[in-house]
Amino acid sequence: MAEVALRDVRKSYAGNAVIHGISMDIADGEFVVIVGPSGCGKSTLLRMVAGLEEITAGTVEIGGRVVNGLEPRARDIAMVFQNYALYPHMNVRENMAYGLKIAKMPAPEIAERVARAAKMLELEPYLERKPRALSGGQRQRVAMGRALVRDPAVLLLDEPLSNLDAKLRVQMRLQIKEMHLRTGQTSLYVTHDQVEAMTLADRLIVMNQGVAEQIATPGEVYERPASVFVAGFIGSPAMNLLPVQAAGGVVEFPGGHRLALPVRDGVLRFGIRPEDLRIGAAEGAEGVPVRLRSVERLGADAFGYGEILGSTEPMTLRLPGGTPLDRGEVVRVLPDPARIHLFDPQTGRRV
Repeated sequence: MAEVALRDVRKSYAGNAVIHGISMDIADGEFVVIVGPSGCGKSTLLRMVAGLEEITAGTVEIGGRVVNGLEPRARDIAMVFQNYALYPHMNVRENMAYGLKIAKMPAPEIAERVARAAKMLELEPYLERKPRALSGGQRQRVAMGRALVRDPAVLLLDEPLSNLDAKLRVQMRLQIKEMHLRTGQTSLYVTHDQVEAMTLADRLIVMNQGVAEQIATPGEVYERPASVFVAGFIGSPAMNLLPVQAAGGVVEFPGGHRLALPVRDGVLRFGIRPEDLRIGAAEGAEGVPVRLRSVERLGADAFGYGEILGSTEPMTLRLPGGTPLDRGEVVRVLPDPARIHLFDPQTGRRV
């Protein structure tokens, strides 16, 4: 295991910048998740750490050693890819042991490492099976086992669960978390799935168009998003983000609706999460009126999707699971003053 340091890491293709200078210290044993939409540069950043992409500028350090000029095999890393890339003619035991055999490791040590990884990943009953006789989740565990037996300083995972169905992804998330708690492996994990990111990470790198919008713990990212992008990307359903104008402690919302709220004066981007809206009756209650377009019932919870009356601005509300509210009804919503997020409409940054 080892620390990883990114020092103003940049990447350009034919003069076009795709990674715009990312710096971060990753502690020994830390699990860092790089999250963002498709095309934001998260896999490119991971591949630069791995040595699969050349670094245009900046440095990557692993264990205090600058590795920019080193081949992947010399960096003491192991990587798990989105596709399992297992050898179809080898059984599970042989797939997991292959890299160690190539490295000419003694057979007894290979056997011990494979047995230890197989036990950790619950693969012991499948060691003699070929990949075609395994489920998707089992194949992904074999790919992870093949990386773990190398006992690398850093484990890199590039969207390893994206080929699995929803139920298997949940199971594998739990196994990855448990595996990390057992091994204490320094890990960098790439995903576009914010649920994976929030549940697995010690810290997040939230990326947008090659820029690290925020580097923080999952709790900090959720509670104090650094930008409009982070606020809209992290959280399901997403945070409501509305253009407002505030003056003298009164906020004017789209549609001309006004509420007394402790907000600084000016033109602002007003953020409030669906769970931080209090729902009142349609008539006589204080709040912003919202006409529901649909209600999504999820058992214990429900979500209402609507528009602020007099405007086309969307608003998402969290409702009690047994709510009688339905499409076409109007409700009034009142933001929790302690849970308001404000952003500069020009820069998109938190104010």
